[in-house]
Amino acid sequence: MARITYRELSRPKGFFVGLMTLHAVVIAAGLAAFYYMEHNGHIVTGMTNQVVWGTPHVFAVFLVVAASGALNVASISSVFARLTYKPFARVSGLLAVSLLIGGLAVLVLDLGRPERLTVAMTTYNFKSIFAWNIYLYTGFIVIVAAYLWTMMARTAGRYNKVAAYTAFAWRLILTTGTGSIFGFLVAREAYDTALLAPLFIAGSFAYGLAFTVLVLITMCRSLGEALMSEEAVQKFRNLLTIFVLAVVYFTAVMHLTKLYGTKNHGVEAFLLVDGGIYPVLFWGVQIVLGSLIPLLILNFTAFGRTRNGLSLASILVLIGGLAQMYVIIIGGQAWPLQLFPGMEVSSSFGDGAIAAYTPSLPEVLLGFAGVSIAMLITGLALMVLRFLPGEAVEAAQAGG
Repeated sequence: MARITYRELSRPKGFFVGLMTLHAVVIAAGLAAFYYMEHNGHIVTGMTNQVVWGTPHVFAVFLVVAASGALNVASISSVFARLTYKPFARVSGLLAVSLLIGGLAVLVLDLGRPERLTVAMTTYNFKSIFAWNIYLYTGFIVIVAAYLWTMMARTAGRYNKVAAYTAFAWRLILTTGTGSIFGFLVAREAYDTALLAPLFIAGSFAYGLAFTVLVLITMCRSLGEALMSEEAVQKFRNLLTIFVLAVVYFTAVMHLTKLYGTKNHGVEAFLLVDGGIYPVLFWGVQIVLGSLIPLLILNFTAFGRTRNGLSLASILVLIGGLAQMYVIIIGGQAWPLQLFPGMEVSSSFGDGAIAAYTPSLPEVLLGFAGVSIAMLITGLALMVLRFLPGEAVEAAQAGG
């Protein structure tokens, strides 16, 4: 097998520069939105005492979950020794760190008092899943950074396998922890299930791979070169198909499990049938637009075998992933808490009533700013360090 060479994006073209400028503008808008919310309070957002996790949390959790899955390509190449993916392992690791930083940035800016982050970092309640996740997130960044070092430093190659297996295990633990944030909240009927952990893992595979594919195809256009061979395009297409099917499967299992218990019929009907925007997002966006249409494009059209077809399918998968997180996070809070099971509860405070929530513009801007932070970090890193595969891509892919 030919030796793989790597390079930086030394002379970015107008397309890449324009894309990075756009991300910088979105970040500036997100910072302005943060300033507005921080100075006026969360009263200017759609969040209430019932819906305390809003659209920024949807984006934050989505990016954190995608960060774990973005390591797919690197893990497959190192842990499972699939040489086809080896040229893209560095980009995979970089994107994993960038997406996590983008997601955490949204969380920090949405706290209302971001300067109090030091309290969360120095005072721990180990009965809380939130405290566990602080270690999982920071540990993920450190471990993936070390993994990248073993791939890029000539003297560190002997540690690559250890770093690869550690990163692979940690990413599964991290996504399990993120899913368990909701699965452990037994007071919320829509959350209370252990199946959220495997669902989030399956989702991470699909969303992370979709991000990776889009970044690689963007680099192809920026360089004016085909970084991915036709074999690689088809392998990414097959992987994305499998991961989307896994998300659909675990989603179906979770809702069927819920429906088996009579006590959950109310919340399931709310999310799937008569809950207003939530069934529309679930069936229309997550299932049809974000799952079935990508599967049809990838497997039943000639267009799906092209780079443009793979790009479109990846974009739709990401849109479906955002819808899924919105339904889980917002819809789960909109359904009222069952303070006294079997009885109707009402009060002037709104107990027993379905909570209303409408995302505000500052929330949406802050959420998209998290995506742009991740993409800007990725773009700048590609310009200064050798993450991109060079001339030996085809020869390397021929071996695995």
